[in-house]
Amino acid sequence: MKKDPGLIYGYYLNKNHQVERIDSVNSLDTGQSYWLHFDYSFAQTQFWIENHSELNPVVIAALLNEETRPRATFIDDGFLISLRGVNLSPNSDPEDMVSIRIWVDKNRIISTRHRRLLSAEKIARDIESKNGPTSAIELLTQFSSELIARMSDTIDEIEEKLASIEEQLLTRNSHVLRNDVVELRQQIIALRRYLAPQREAMLQLQNDKHDFFNSDQRLELREALDTLMRYIEDLDSIRDRAIVVQEEIANKLNEQLNNRMYVLSIITAIFLPLGFLTGLLGINVGGIPGADNPYAFALFIGFLWVIIIVQIGLLKRNKWF
Repeated sequence: MKKDPGLIYGYYLNKNHQVERIDSVNSLDTGQSYWLHFDYSFAQTQFWIENHSELNPVVIAALLNEETRPRATFIDDGFLISLRGVNLSPNSDPEDMVSIRIWVDKNRIISTRHRRLLSAEKIARDIESKNGPTSAIELLTQFSSELIARMSDTIDEIEEKLASIEEQLLTRNSHVLRNDVVELRQQIIALRRYLAPQREAMLQLQNDKHDFFNSDQRLELREALDTLMRYIEDLDSIRDRAIVVQEEIANKLNEQLNNRMYVLSIITAIFLPLGFLTGLLGINVGGIPGADNPYAFALFIGFLWVIIIVQIGLLKRNKWF
């Protein structure tokens, strides 16, 4: 049977781990537990969800909405969940997070996304290898854990970048490092923008008073939540370190500027009396001393050198440089 456009994965979930694919929602057996994973940008997906999914209008709108924010809401007899995962696709920015919208009840889980999500691919591979979840709630638990676990490499990479900047702070051009720190802080802000509400969504799932999750599933959710909270704490720590590094770079740049201004001030102080004397003797009026003496210019240059030496001596004695 030809697969429906927009249907990325479709599987029946059964206890004996038999692989039963769903290629078309038109022949869907609603008597079994199943998972449907769609690309919501397809017109066929939108038509089926709006007209044949029998979902609450609020849920339909959330599954097809382009802009989402992490949340978990109990509606009717199921959960509407929006989560975010790090974008691990090639040539992509990790902070440009991929959103997943999930509806789950006792017998089915319907998820939608637009961009590729590696966590969904991992779960599909597990089902194909007969090691995947056997119920909708188990699949939701695994989805949450996979999304959070895949953030680890990105957090570690950001921390390594910051450590590298800290090492280069003493040797590398501060102007270049300043741009690196600004870019790093932008990544941290973008990641934390979605991780904080995702923590609240996970807390809602874990604290749910309904009987959706058994004790093992609640434990797995708790572990995923603890991991997420640790990642947020790591991002906060990295952000604080980045602020300190940025302040240190600013101090170094200010110190360089002050040193240059100090050198210019010393040069100005030395040449100010010399300029006064040369300007005074350069006026076109009669009576300039030494105008008729062939040695006057050499004597005047020597006099200027004496003034320079005396000034330098005074500056050194006063420890001005």
